[in-house]
Amino acid sequence: MRIGVLAAQGAFIEHIDRLHHLGVEAFPVRLLQELKEIDGLIIPGGESTTISRLMVEYSLTSEIKKLGEQGLPIFGTCAGMILLASEITDGNNLTDKPGTRLDLMNIRVKRNAFGRQRESFETELTIPVLGKKTFPGIFIRAPLIEQVKSGEILARLDNGTIVAAQQGRLLVSAFHPELTDDPRFHHYFLDIAGGHN
Repeated sequence: MRIGVLAAQGAFIEHIDRLHHLGVEAFPVRLLQELKEIDGLIIPGGESTTISRLMVEYSLTSEIKKLGEQGLPIFGTCAGMILLASEITDGNNLTDKPGTRLDLMNIRVKRNAFGRQRESFETELTIPVLGKKTFPGIFIRAPLIEQVKSGEILARLDNGTIVAAQQGRLLVSAFHPELTDDPRFHHYFLDIAGGHN
């Protein structure tokens, strides 16, 4: 199995390291030809505007969107979740303009929903698809999901806020599983990618 990790900006090295520890071939994706012959793609956290701008600059946006529509498993964390969303309710920047987001998941996302860097936090999450043991959710200038219009909700905070969802082979989280020692979220994505033809 070969998993590409979009390396335009953000926490891509941590995702690659996590996948290597799981025995999976993983590599950074920066160029169009590096999207060929992959079984899945991870879009990491970082600055959504910067990632979006670089994706457009390197002609990656339309190709990733096409691959996602054809069934390529894609996992977006934090900023990656913003780029996969069909609707963003706040902000006025590059990711709100046509052709700059992937617009693959039918979810509505609010950017920087928990405030600035100093409002970052960690909490234990109940995620049934990962088993009974709670999962350490690390939130850094995180977005949240205001509405899941298609697919299923995978995780909520105690107050009901949606922080992870799945729509077919598309997976998103508002938190950073790559920054934890718990490999289960990546395992879950690999299970999705393993079913990719």
